[in-house]
Amino acid sequence: MSSISLAQAERIIDAVIARGVALGCRPISVIVVEPGCKVKAFKKEDGASMIRFEMAFGKAYAALSLGRSSKLVRERAVERPIFMRYLIAASGEQIFPEGGGMLIRDDDGDVIGAVGVTGDTEDCDEELAVHGIHAAGLKTDDDCAKMGRKIGLVTKKSAQARIKIAAGET
Repeated sequence: MSSISLAQAERIIDAVIARGVALGCRPISVIVVEPGCKVKAFKKEDGASMIRFEMAFGKAYAALSLGRSSKLVRERAVERPIFMRYLIAASGEQIFPEGGGMLIRDDDGDVIGAVGVTGDTEDCDEELAVHGIHAAGLKTDDDCAKMGRKIGLVTKKSAQARIKIAAGET
């Protein structure tokens, strides 16, 4: 399995922080982890509040451990709270289901790490994560969506089609 390089991780982090400053976001904290959720790099802007490392790590951990953005993890938590509570407990309370955590993919669609951004709104954190990934010349799940099941991505449409087939509706 490939892993994100330190140079790529630093490019992501620096791009996220620069974009946050340009957009007038609150002070941002950013983490990049490699597969296995080992920290590759982390930066916390001056003025960022406490436990930002833990929140950024939890968002990246959520993305890596569940194979989807932490925003989608949060949406699943709303849909299936008991199931998500179990997953959070099973992770040793490391999963933080809030937007801003995204998988980082290479040109082949392989996951090489994850980023966690925290400090502003969920939507802003998410947009900053995408910006950082693209600034490093890497890809997000949305960029690789057409690769589909081959890389572990299933669209809502294909999931609905499977349900119809399983129910005998074609």
